[in-house]
Amino acid sequence: MTDSLQTADAPTIETVAPERDLMSKFDGLIAERQALLDSGVRDPFAIVMDQVLSPTEAVIKGKKTILLGTYNYMGMTFDPDVIAAGKEALETFGSGTNGSRMLNGTFRDHMEVEQALREFYGTSGAIVFSTGYMANLGMIATLAGKGEYVILDADSHASIYDGCAMGVAEIVRFRHNSVEDLDKRLGRLPPEPGKLVVLEGVYSMVGDIAPLKEMVAVAKKHGAMVLVDEAHSMGFFGPHGRGVYEDQGLEGEVDFVVGTFSKSVGTVGGFCVSNHPKFEAIRLACRPYIFTASLPPSVVATAATSIRKLAHAHNKRQHLWENARRVHQGLTQLGFTLGTETPQSAIIAVILPTQDQAVGMWQALLEAGVYVNMARPPATPAGMYLLRCSLCAEHTREQVDQVVDMFARAGRAMAVIP
Repeated sequence: MTDSLQTADAPTIETVAPERDLMSKFDGLIAERQALLDSGVRDPFAIVMDQVLSPTEAVIKGKKTILLGTYNYMGMTFDPDVIAAGKEALETFGSGTNGSRMLNGTFRDHMEVEQALREFYGTSGAIVFSTGYMANLGMIATLAGKGEYVILDADSHASIYDGCAMGVAEIVRFRHNSVEDLDKRLGRLPPEPGKLVVLEGVYSMVGDIAPLKEMVAVAKKHGAMVLVDEAHSMGFFGPHGRGVYEDQGLEGEVDFVVGTFSKSVGTVGGFCVSNHPKFEAIRLACRPYIFTASLPPSVVATAATSIRKLAHAHNKRQHLWENARRVHQGLTQLGFTLGTETPQSAIIAVILPTQDQAVGMWQALLEAGVYVNMARPPATPAGMYLLRCSLCAEHTREQVDQVVDMFARAGRAMAVIP
């Protein structure tokens, strides 16, 4: 009898591994959040709006508050025509689709919003996704296959990184907004495989814009296709509001434009537009498009109406830029450190030296009656803490002046400015 066999009398002893708590990896985050709450600070990531009064005001903890962190750039959330379109679709088609676009989830208004996008962007193709995140996830993972390359800016949005992680292409990063580094890294790649360069018109953390004209030229020199995410520029960059790529004269050079409905459009959803003759094939291969529920008809109805109104919103565009310049100038004169030397977009980022100052400033502003977003690592680069202001075309001059005054008071109270 060998050692590997047991006698009939020998009991079988099973060794049970100790239970592994998959949630234990979050203990550090839990402790950090609890320490913040124990210090008397509100949780910056759990703000509840009790009532929304307009695109620029809400009631938070019973206090009327100026909204300066909602990405509602063009103030379309309370537009009467947009709301009426949503109500009509809700009454006609009900509250949901109960299926994906590939099955029973395509209604009249899904076709209508894709047509509105074609008209707005002047493209032959448009595909709507359930969110802007899903649009980046789906397009990047689907476009670049095995043995091909995705080349992306190091400061790219999480949805772009996740699209790369979902796909099977090789990933190459280049330094933020560096035309030279993009050129160098493309030059090191073999010429034969397909390449997709992914850029953003406006980078959402500090509101800086990409040198798209130079970067697209470099990409084309190396035979790469280009996808530009214009989530934070749609509606107010360029003569038609199409984004930074239009503003820099690149409409014939960019292959794919990704965007979202949750910012300037004022609802929720994502999309990609393109003039590529084979673009419709994406619907047949893109998993985040095929295997998820389609948007409710009321949502796409509001989006279609909003997009068509944005095409003619020239006065709104002008006023938004005036608001951004006024806030940037006011905060600069007060002595705050801002993310950009000039106002490059509707995002104004106030850089703080420490997390304590960032949290303290954020709470002081909220108590004074203005809501901004606080950002810290890993959403920002290591060691960077900032308050991110998002201007709206519906902010009045009086509200803008109030905001600057509130920053002055909070900044002095926290010893951030003299």
